[in-house]
Amino acid sequence: MRRACVIGSGPNGLAAAIVLAQAGLRVDVYEAEVEPGGASRTMPLTLPGFSHDFGSAVHPFAAGSPFFNTLPLAEHGLEWIHGDAPLAHPLDDGTAVVLERDLAATERALGEDGKAWRRLMQPAADDWQEFARDSLGPLLRVPHHPLRMAKFGLSALDSAQGFATRHFSNARTRAVFAGLAGHSCLSFDEALSATIGWLFGITIHAVGWPIPRGGASAIAQALISYLRSHGGTVHTSCRIDAAAFKELEADSELVLFDTAPRQLLAIAGDRIGKGYRRACERFQPGPGAFKIDYALSDPVPWRAQECRRAITVHLGGTLEEIAASEYAVAHGRCAERPFVLAAQPTLFDTTRAPAGKHVLWVYCHVPNGAAFDMSKRIDAQIERFAPGFRDCILARHVSAPATLEAMDANLLGGDIGGGALSLRQMILRPTLRGYATGTRNLYLCSASTPPGGGVHGMCGFHAAQLALRQMKKS
Repeated sequence: MRRACVIGSGPNGLAAAIVLAQAGLRVDVYEAEVEPGGASRTMPLTLPGFSHDFGSAVHPFAAGSPFFNTLPLAEHGLEWIHGDAPLAHPLDDGTAVVLERDLAATERALGEDGKAWRRLMQPAADDWQEFARDSLGPLLRVPHHPLRMAKFGLSALDSAQGFATRHFSNARTRAVFAGLAGHSCLSFDEALSATIGWLFGITIHAVGWPIPRGGASAIAQALISYLRSHGGTVHTSCRIDAAAFKELEADSELVLFDTAPRQLLAIAGDRIGKGYRRACERFQPGPGAFKIDYALSDPVPWRAQECRRAITVHLGGTLEEIAASEYAVAHGRCAERPFVLAAQPTLFDTTRAPAGKHVLWVYCHVPNGAAFDMSKRIDAQIERFAPGFRDCILARHVSAPATLEAMDANLLGGDIGGGALSLRQMILRPTLRGYATGTRNLYLCSASTPPGGGVHGMCGFHAAQLALRQMKKS
C-alpha cells in the first residue's frame, strides 16, 4: 500500500490526511504537541473544570465547509451549537446592534440600511454551497459562477472604510460591518478589508456562527475519528525535524506540510529548490493576536442585555474607532482602545465550566511579535460595555504573541491567519503554484495556501487533491 505523511494536525492537515486516506493511501499524521488540532484545541488554561479554546472558538467556516460537510462528522461526535443570534455589537448608548441568522429579521433590525444589507448578503447566502466552493477554492481556476465571483472579487479592491460608507447610511450599521471587517487583520484603508467583512456577513445568514459542543477540540477529534475509520493514524508529541523528515520521505510517496512556509524550510532543508525557498523567505506573517481567557463567576454583565443572545460579541464602538484600532496595528503600534473580539460559549454550552460559572475568550490584534501587555486595555474595553465585569473574574490566562507561538509553532509572532492578507500574498500564497513546492512529492497544505486562514480544511483538501493528481501522472 502506498504511504503518505502529513506534518501537522490542524484542520487543514487532518483534511489533507482524510482525502489521501479516502484515496486508499496509508496515512500517518505527525503532531509536535501533546494534543492534536493545531490552533483548534480546548485546554484547561485557568481553573479546574474550566475549558478554554486555545485558538479558534466560533466556527462559521467549519460549519459551512464544502469539504467537512461531505463527511459524517456528527456520527463521530461533532455537534454544533448556535446562540439565539450569531453576533452582537454593543454601543456606548447602552444598546447593541444584533445580527440575526434570519435575513428578514436582520433587514428589519437595520432599518434604513436593511435593504442594502439584504442586497449584499442574500445572493451568496441563498446559494452558500456553490458560493463557498468558489470563494474557498484555489485562486487560479474557473469558478462555478463566474459573474457572481467577478462581482465579489471586485470588492477585493475596496477598503472596509469606503465599502461601509458607500453602502450604509446609518452609523450603527457601519459599526457592525466594521466589526466584521476587523476579522481581516487589515487597516480599513487597505484592499481586501471589505471582502473579509462581506464574507463574514454572508456566513451569518448562510450557516450561522456556531460553536462545537465541548470546545474547538471537538472538530479535530471528529476529523481524527473519521480518519481512523479509514485506516489513518495520528502520532502526537512527535516533532518532525530535518533528520526525522529524511526518514519519512524515504518511506513515503507524498509528504504534506500543515506548517508555516518557514517551518517547511526548516524541516525539508535542501529538498526545497532555490526559487521556492526565496518565495517562502519573503512570505510575510500577519499581525499578532493578544489573547486572554477568563474564568468568570457570572455571565458578563453587559449593559445591553441583547448581548446575552449571542455567543460572539464585537467590542470597539463605531466604525471610526475600530478603523483607528486596526490602523494603529498596521502601522506597528498597539491600539489605545483595541478592537476586541469576544466569545461567551458557556451561555449555550454548559459543559465548558462548573455549574453557574462561565468562560470568556477574547483577543485583539497587535503588531507581529509585540511584547506589550494589552491586558489592561482589553479589560477596559470589556468594562466599557459591561460595567462590573472585573468583579466577575476568578482567574485569567494571558497569551501574548510569544505565548501563542510557543504553544503552536505555526503562529509566528502570534499570527493566527497563516500570513499577512495583502493582495500580493493573496495571489502568491506563497507562490502562484499554491500547494506545490516544486519538489515532486512535497506539498504545503496550511493556511499559508489558498484560500487562507479559517477552520474550513479547504487548504488541506485542495492540496491533497493536487498531490494525488500529480502522483498519478508520475
